[in-house]
Amino acid sequence: MINKRLLIKNLLAHNDESSFYDKKRKIDLGSKEGKAKFLKHICALSNSNPKNNSFIVVGVEDEANEIRGVDFFDDSKLQNLVNAYLTNAPLISYENVMFPHLPPDKVVGLVTIRPTGEITSLRKNIWKYWGGSIFLRDGSISMPKDFDIEIKDVNSEIVKSIENKAKNNIEHTLDGVIDFMNNRHDELESHYKVFKEQFVVCWAGNTKQVKKDTYYSRVDIELINEQVRLFYSALDEVTIEVTDNHFKTIEYVSLGLNNRQEHYPLEEVVITFQENGSYKIDSKMIFEPPRFNKKTLHHIYNANNALVKKLKKNARLTPSEEKDLQNLPETYLICYLNDFSEAKEKLLEAKPYLKETNGKVYEAYKETVRILRKVRYN
Repeated sequence: MINKRLLIKNLLAHNDESSFYDKKRKIDLGSKEGKAKFLKHICALSNSNPKNNSFIVVGVEDEANEIRGVDFFDDSKLQNLVNAYLTNAPLISYENVMFPHLPPDKVVGLVTIRPTGEITSLRKNIWKYWGGSIFLRDGSISMPKDFDIEIKDVNSEIVKSIENKAKNNIEHTLDGVIDFMNNRHDELESHYKVFKEQFVVCWAGNTKQVKKDTYYSRVDIELINEQVRLFYSALDEVTIEVTDNHFKTIEYVSLGLNNRQEHYPLEEVVITFQENGSYKIDSKMIFEPPRFNKKTLHHIYNANNALVKKLKKNARLTPSEEKDLQNLPETYLICYLNDFSEAKEKLLEAKPYLKETNGKVYEAYKETVRILRKVRYN
């Protein structure tokens, strides 16, 4: 079992990016350009490493090789993007890896690319890249290749050595459990569970009891053996179900108008642990968007647009507008879910202005975008 934090440290010890890994300050999957560049690197790394895993480390300053971190990213449908745009698509996973020196809401992203051994190419056009394009790594650069295309194994031994050095041990696991429960979450209700005598899952959060169900808010769930964060949200609530074989969460999103909030089930995630030392994660969207009166939503939508215009002009807001601003990300989301198709773009346009306001509004914006991303894929 590989400790992903150690793996990242071992990769970064190779100060220069190479043909088996790349590092990025961040990735942007919200734009065509960002998606295209991401797919280019996946394609090149897969072709240049036909016999071994390759990696993209996200949240690292390139020149200084400094770990800065990124927001938690839990897009379980990322494989769908790769399958849609690449032929002979590799298997990929995105994991959120904890580093003790980072703020609680920051992680380092680790993209692992598992090749098919066949030549991977773009299936169709995206941004400025043509369908049929093939990319390979030229040192630390992903380059197009038009002729003399040959995939060969040059990195399997060095990657195997790096992965072996990152294998977990009992000391790392115990240190991780103690740090999670006694240091990072000493003010929250914390639990741990050992599965199949191998895997340790820790979770923490504020709890509230509704009839027979326990709901967690400010939730943090981690697979300690691998130093991977499985779920994190400062706003949404989850229920947790634990058996000897699986760990199941249901995430709820709070939506409503005029301070009349209700919780709606969003996504169910089940981690199943096997006797052979492996596990699998299955996720299922169970969200049924709430419907609201269209006349009321038209009024809210127009008010939100007017509010964003004032933010763009740096105009002073009235007390009533300040209150509406707190709910702007959520109400744009509700409009989008009720067939106001342009509400998503309006929300994304507002990002730089919301970022300059108080932190709570921007946190609500990031949480709303996370939900939008999940809903859009489904």
